[in-house]
Amino acid sequence: MIEAGAERETVPSPAPVPGSIVPPWREGLPGTVLAPDYQRILSVLDERQPAGQEPLKAKEITAELGLQTTSAKVEGVRSKAGRLAERGWIVQETSGMFSAGRRPAPAPDAAPSA
Repeated sequence: MIEAGAERETVPSPAPVPGSIVPPWREGLPGTVLAPDYQRILSVLDERQPAGQEPLKAKEITAELGLQTTSAKVEGVRSKAGRLAERGWIVQETSGMFSAGRRPAPAPDAAPSA
């Protein structure tokens, strides 16, 4: 039984949890702030960068992750990769392919300064 007036302390979790929000990339922000699934996608693309290899399709990323290339798995990876691209962690090419690269994400509807 909880006594009246007793306060619960909540301690923020230092580690990312599956299903967590992908923060916008900014200089100095480590990939470890991302949930494990996002870190794995980032790792696959980062490993290809030094070799100068071509961007990957979502299906190729799915295979590199060791997942079955069923429609459901590929769409899940495509969604996560798209989210990473929207927030500046990776680059999404016009062809829909993904590659390593970081860029600051645009601020959400920032009000113009007067």
